[in-house]
Parts: sequence; structure tokens; C-alpha cells
Amino acid sequence: MTPRLLTERLELTTYVPADEEEFVALFQDGRVSRWMGDGVSAAAEDRALFRRIFTDVYPRERFDVWAVRLRTAPGIVGHAEIKPTRESGGHEIVYALAPALWGRGLGTELATALVGYGFGPLGLRAVHATVGAENDASSRLLRRIGFRWVRDLTEADGSTTRLLTRSRGETAPEEAPGR
Repeated sequence: MTPRLLTERLELTTYVPADEEEFVALFQDGRVSRWMGDGVSAAAEDRALFRRIFTDVYPRERFDVWAVRLRTAPGIVGHAEIKPTRESGGHEIVYALAPALWGRGLGTELATALVGYGFGPLGLRAVHATVGAENDASSRLLRRIGFRWVRDLTEADGSTTRLLTRSRGETAPEEAPGR
């Protein structure tokens, strides 16, 4: 069962069926979906993805997936996952926030919570992330919290995705003593 996670400003909860419209709206925003999977999909595909969370992911406990909410306001402001992937050879974090919240440190807070969950309750030795080569903001965020470049992956469309990893026991620069 996907546990509830709390950060200073965020609450990560399991989705409920009433979240469908906000989920679809988040994934239909091209600024968000540009960096996820194959980009913007038809709304019907996003609805089917949302239904699979309830028919496949949660019942079979395939991996952890959360609705991201602000602790001080109703509604969904993001999406988060930690799941095994072939590309990483381990568990990868996936996160997205509504563009209205970009630049406020919430992405760092969210990614840090996912890494902590991976190293804590999941007991992982390493946590991975894949980032589009042009996604400078996410690349900087991940490096700031201790991820390092491992290799570049060439996608079917010729674009480049970067695989980054943070290993257990490595200290993120902002966690270093004296900072």
C-alpha cells in the first residue's frame, strides 16, 4: 500500500477517483507533459492512465504513486512515483508539479521526499532519475540534491535523456556539514 508522505509544505497521498479531472488537467498541460514520457497525450489516454492506477498499480502493488497536494490548500498540484525501470536498472523517481508552483523550492522538496522514501522504507541502495537533456531546471535540481550523471540514453525519436543516480550514503551538497 502506498503510504502517505509529508514534507514541510506538501502531502503525498494515494489518488482517489475524484482526482481524475485534476490529474488529466496536470498531464494535459504541455509545460508539464513535455518532460514526461512521450509528451502530451490525448485526454482519453491520460484518463486511461489514471484508471490503470486503480485497476493495476494499486491493487497489484506494482510501485508507489502519489497525488501531490499542498498541505494548506485543497486539490492536486502534482504527481509523484518511485518505480523500477529497465532504463535505470533500479528504481527511478518521477515527479511533476503544476507550473504555477515552479521556482518555489517545491520540486526540491518533492524529489528529496522521494529519495528519502527510496533509501528509507524501500531500503534501496541507489535511486535514479531520467531527465530530458534540455530540461535544465530538473537537471540542476537533481544535482543540487546529490544526483550525478551516469550516462546519456538516445530515445527512439533521436532525443537525449540523461540518467542520473544518487547512491545511499552519498551526501548532497546542501546536506554537507558546515552548510
